[in-house]
Amino acid sequence: MPAESTHKPGGAPGRRRWALTAAAWTAAGIVALGGTGTGYLYVRLNGNIASVDIDRLLGADRPAKADNGSENILVLGSDTRSGPNGKLGGGTDDGSARSDTAMIVHVYEGRTEAGVVSLPRDTLVDRPACTDAEGATHPAATDVMLNSAYTTGGAACAVKTVESLTGLRMDHYLEVDFAGFRTLVDELGGVEVTTTQDIRDPDSHLDLKAGTHRLDGERALALVRTRHGVGDGSDLGRIQLQQAFLKALAEQVGRIGLFTGGTRLYDLADTATKTLTTDSGLGSLNALMSFANGLRDIGASRMTMVTLPVRYDPADPNRVVVREQQARQVWTALRDDRPIPGTATRGTATGEAQDVVGAP
Repeated sequence: MPAESTHKPGGAPGRRRWALTAAAWTAAGIVALGGTGTGYLYVRLNGNIASVDIDRLLGADRPAKADNGSENILVLGSDTRSGPNGKLGGGTDDGSARSDTAMIVHVYEGRTEAGVVSLPRDTLVDRPACTDAEGATHPAATDVMLNSAYTTGGAACAVKTVESLTGLRMDHYLEVDFAGFRTLVDELGGVEVTTTQDIRDPDSHLDLKAGTHRLDGERALALVRTRHGVGDGSDLGRIQLQQAFLKALAEQVGRIGLFTGGTRLYDLADTATKTLTTDSGLGSLNALMSFANGLRDIGASRMTMVTLPVRYDPADPNRVVVREQQARQVWTALRDDRPIPGTATRGTATGEAQDVVGAP
């Protein structure tokens, strides 16, 4: 069932997200193995996958699973500064990590359509008490930024916070970090975009003149992270840039032809499995392949994106707060596996970076 919205910054269809694209590359690489799933290549790909046992950490105190055939996947882009991420994306290595990009992907019954809700990282939320992967407990907190949940308690705390915010069960979890994003774009051969104005942001080290560019992984990462170089300098503007870039990425991936076999697709799958962290339900190659294969009918024209209905915080313009009544319309629609109504996102804060970046 399609998700419909009149919210212009994120409402246009066709915004594939790169963590889901990575999962598709994984499945494509397995197809390219030509039935050698019990051999060395299978073992290698299977060994690449990192996973977190979200179900064990969160226990039974969670929203119920939907019984209508739909699924919700929490997709995060992590901005950890550790390891190979240390020199990427700007910022400082303070020993912590945040969910720099967050969205809920709702796969409708029949698995031919999807709706995506982008969650601004600067949204002020009430974070519930949670337990991290090492068993440490973290107390609840009020009026904290959404991305602080990941900083505080990792994937499990991020999932619990999003479930508390939405009342929806997150059936799966996917995460890609800075180094993974850069490597995936480079493996693809770069992504071509057109900018309608100059973008210069010393924080993300991005300097693009208006025109058409083929972005390698490092510059693509800078683009999806830039905030102060375009629009109103808000996280909402950055979401608009991410959506535009990922449309260009989707179109380029479509031209490659996933699931057609070949060494290159295996290489992409090898890269993808090294860069993904999943919940334990997707933590094996067979499970991840089955999941990705189930999404192969969700083409660019069958995915609709909106942004969580928010308004700027009167006390701090660098933060946003949820517009509760409109947000409830979004969560109710997803719970019932129905289209998101246009009224849910009409008149909400957007960001002013619309149409700055597009596919050539």
